[in-house]
Amino acid sequence: MTVICVASILIVMLSKVLSCATFGIEGYLVDVEVDISRGLPAFTTVGLPDNAVKESKDRVFAAIKNAGFRFPGKKITVNLAPADIKKEGSSFDLPIAVGILGACQSVRSEGLKRYTILGELSLDGSLRPIKGAISLSLATKQNKLDGLILPRVNAREAAIVDGMSVYGFDNLIEVVAFLNGEMEVQPTVVDREEIFDAASQYTVDFAEVKGQHHAKRALEIAAAGGHNILMIGPPGTGKTMLARRMVTILPRMTLEEALETTKIHSVAGILQSGDPLLGTRPFRSPHHTISDAGIIGGGHVPKPGEVSLAHNGVLFLDEMPEFHKNVLEVLRQPIEDGQVTIGRAKITLTYPARFMLAAAMNPCPCGYFTDPYHECRCTPAAIQRYHAKISGPLLDRIDIHIEVPALKYDELKSTAPGESSLDIRTRVNKAREDQLARYEGKKNIYCNAHLGSKDIRKHCVIDGEAQSLLKTAIERFGLSARAYDKVLKVARTIADLDGEDNIKIHHIAEAIQYRSLDKNVWQRL
Repeated sequence: MTVICVASILIVMLSKVLSCATFGIEGYLVDVEVDISRGLPAFTTVGLPDNAVKESKDRVFAAIKNAGFRFPGKKITVNLAPADIKKEGSSFDLPIAVGILGACQSVRSEGLKRYTILGELSLDGSLRPIKGAISLSLATKQNKLDGLILPRVNAREAAIVDGMSVYGFDNLIEVVAFLNGEMEVQPTVVDREEIFDAASQYTVDFAEVKGQHHAKRALEIAAAGGHNILMIGPPGTGKTMLARRMVTILPRMTLEEALETTKIHSVAGILQSGDPLLGTRPFRSPHHTISDAGIIGGGHVPKPGEVSLAHNGVLFLDEMPEFHKNVLEVLRQPIEDGQVTIGRAKITLTYPARFMLAAAMNPCPCGYFTDPYHECRCTPAAIQRYHAKISGPLLDRIDIHIEVPALKYDELKSTAPGESSLDIRTRVNKAREDQLARYEGKKNIYCNAHLGSKDIRKHCVIDGEAQSLLKTAIERFGLSARAYDKVLKVARTIADLDGEDNIKIHHIAEAIQYRSLDKNVWQRL
């Protein structure tokens, strides 16, 4: 009889709750095991919890008590499995609380096997929002569970995952009632297409930009081929204004791109609660004081950096030479690879980082070297030092360099609207469609900017006349081998915008113009 009694106690005082966590931007299942045993009152959490998870014991204790449930005055051990992966964040509060109540028979064990449970608890038992809801919802679907239980404020975001049953709640009492079958709750339903269409509208337009037709043409070419671009000009010429409108002429995001971009922003905790899905391409403009960890990602528990937050969009570096040199140099790898790998002693994460780089800078330290209306007092040596802040290898990775001159009075007073973003985007879409058809079946090549050396030789063939012009440009401007490839890729994009199958000499001539601000040219000033 004694043996049977002990076994009964062990069964009653042990429970397991399914939860989720993120590793990078992907979700994975976590088993929250709760054991309550005899002994002095204690609360221990194991399984590599971070400080936020360790502190959950105080939030869980107050939430259970203030929600009207009895908190067991015994020894409580919580295990988060798999135990070899670092657990971080406050989203384990709710599954730990439910696990304790399940071990005390306040929650039926049948419901704990069907759902993943997530949520941060307030001291009064109400639920607070969590990060990475869309990634956690995808992990739940992949493991073929019945549904996901989480705070109501995150329900719309998690329900974006097609075919997923998501249940949103306001407090611990509601969750317990639902798991015990005492409360009927309908899963959150959203119209993905309707949300996507509503989120796909931009608030800025190229029609608002006066003049700068040459710069607009360069931005159109950059958008059509996915090329990186650097704008050089005096202060107040519209460089930032042009860059902010660059996303409006890029092809509209597909739903798959929107989901991937939303996952990154959700994991980083910067997704607005009223916007469950990002429908517009991200535009990120970090301050020049940002650290290399801020731009590339990292931290004690690695988080996405600006290069990943700009995935599928535009990363804009205003006053590029003012950024720390090490910050600029770490950009070289994600620009080339379209992803960034962050290595630590115990963890290595890879984040997507395929973005278009748009940068702006002054022609000299005072900014007025090329301005006809202001006098520049910078010495040639000062100008060279200023431009030397951007290394040659990084500059080679920027396909297009364009001057943005000061506007004339006639352009400023003009009231005629410029060409709209929609009109420009129509031409860009046509060029991108041609590129997708040309590179069909090729892995990781979606536009001309992604071409490797082998692909350039195949798809960027030019005749003898164009070869002669390009040779003259290389000898005169001292362009590097990488710059030679950039000229060919930009010329390929210009030909696509013209609807031409072959690259002509005037395409090469225009592409060379967009390398005229190469570093070697400025060193001769």
